[in-house]
Amino acid sequence: MNSHLINRSLGAISEQVFQQAETTRLLHALQPAPNIQYSSSNEDREDVEAAERAESRVCAHPAGVNCLEIDNFESRYLLSGGADSSIHIWDLEAVENTTQSCIYHPLGTVRKSPSSHNFGVTELSFYPFDSFAFLSSSYDHYLKIYSTETLEVSASFDLSSVVYSHALSPVADHLLVACVTQHPAVRLVDLRSGASAHSLAGHSGAVLSVAWSPYNVNILATAGSDGTARLWDIRRSTGCLGLLDLEDSVGTIGNTAMERILRPIDRRKAHVGACNGVAWTDDGDYLITAGHDERIRIWSATTGANTLSHFGPTIKNANFSTLLPVLPPGYLTGPGKQVMFYPNDNEILMFDLLEGTLHKRLKAPWITVAQARGSMGQRNIRNRVTALAWRSGHIELYSAHSDGVIRTWMPRTKEDAELEAEELEEAAGAMDEDKNRKRKREALNEVYRDLTRQKLTFH
Repeated sequence: MNSHLINRSLGAISEQVFQQAETTRLLHALQPAPNIQYSSSNEDREDVEAAERAESRVCAHPAGVNCLEIDNFESRYLLSGGADSSIHIWDLEAVENTTQSCIYHPLGTVRKSPSSHNFGVTELSFYPFDSFAFLSSSYDHYLKIYSTETLEVSASFDLSSVVYSHALSPVADHLLVACVTQHPAVRLVDLRSGASAHSLAGHSGAVLSVAWSPYNVNILATAGSDGTARLWDIRRSTGCLGLLDLEDSVGTIGNTAMERILRPIDRRKAHVGACNGVAWTDDGDYLITAGHDERIRIWSATTGANTLSHFGPTIKNANFSTLLPVLPPGYLTGPGKQVMFYPNDNEILMFDLLEGTLHKRLKAPWITVAQARGSMGQRNIRNRVTALAWRSGHIELYSAHSDGVIRTWMPRTKEDAELEAEELEEAAGAMDEDKNRKRKREALNEVYRDLTRQKLTFH
């Protein structure tokens, strides 16, 4: 950091280069923040220290956390969905000093009821232009809309199949929700009319993940259990623009800029096995897919070509639920240097997005096998990372876990460690000084008591 400060003061580097160097350094310094916990129970509010002494596990959702979502307007409110069908909303600014031990408690909770979900929540998302409402989908076949203020259900849509995921376009005003379910057709639900607009047919099995293009309001990508990743134009009668092919490293250029995509061929597969994750980079240049063949692949969004980025043999992916990587904003690191966080079983891997280089393994002292409490009682589960969320405007990562815990990851640099060590030394020195004062005071008291106990004789 000192070299960048010197170069910036001399004008050798621009302000943007200095900023990207500093944010990149902070990204590489992410560490778990064990002092920050999230509890759905108010019992912990009165005795945080007792919980720490007992090393008890403070749970956000006792049955496990399935999904996370942070609003893009204030980057203040966190939504969490549980395997017990509950939804919590958390205020990330409720605690001013997060350097001390603290426990967050939800602002509000949606619990299992006739109007809410009856099974585990699979996906949560805020409205793209208004954080006063959010959507949720569940294994109970329903897509629901909630008011953020009242947490009351505003609308409910029965899709007649298990809903694995849903997505709203971040730039469109058509308010179409793309829903992927056990049914092989992608359902588009129009929030204005309250009806299903139309379906996109093409997958031969359950569709597990969906993502809208960050720039084109009519383009979306899906991934399914048939191993295919498809791109769609919702304006077309046929819908499907093409399939991504793991064996194609060249790609095919279409007739127009909007059609620079692979022509549909039935034999094309993105993964050898189910494909349960698809995401776009924030500039719309690349697509990321993850599959049960334990591979992550990066694709050119303009040509559909496989970039052949190799992420090594460390990838683990065996669950049928949607598994999405998290991409911090590209401006933090600069062009060509973007990083990706991937929920890899019981750890989080930090990769270079285009090169596939493993930068860091983020681990916390969690247990491998945990106990989850649900409607059927207590059961043992294998603990894993189920979802990730990035807090815009901050260098903060949030992770959901099947043991019911939400964890916060914050930068802890070498300078921070040195400062903490100095503060500990100062605190230890102050304690030693207090002990010395107490010892001197006790010695003086003993002298005084000895003097007052002696009998004085006057001649």
